[in-house]
Amino acid sequence: MAKGHRSQIKRERNANKDTRPKAKVSYARVSPTKAKIVLDTIKGKDVGSAVGILNYTPRNGARIIEKLLKSAIANAENNSGLDPAKLYVEEAFANKGPTMKRIRPRAQGRAYRIEKKSSHITIILNER
Repeated sequence: MAKGHRSQIKRERNANKDTRPKAKVSYARVSPTKAKIVLDTIKGKDVGSAVGILNYTPRNGARIIEKLLKSAIANAENNSGLDPAKLYVEEAFANKGPTMKRIRPRAQGRAYRIEKKSSHITIILNER
């Protein structure tokens, strides 16, 4: 069991989080629910196998997430000087973005609302 004040424990836990390479895309035109399905398949995997999985995933946000993962790998290589062979996907999550509301005309003067959802997707890598 960890000893010390709660704020001190949190500070120690978050000390490494600032140095981890990451990439984020905001306002991605994919629903957060659909993005989470794809992100769950690559969470905890090596970056090489994660890129391979995304390459053959026929889901809606797979292309966006693949591009984002490659950006995170490039950030790790160029900014942090880390070896891409040792990297793995530590965290991958999608938060809800703004919803665009559109109108679909229907019969007899009615109109249905269409909600086009967007998401903010973040991928954080770390070394093994």
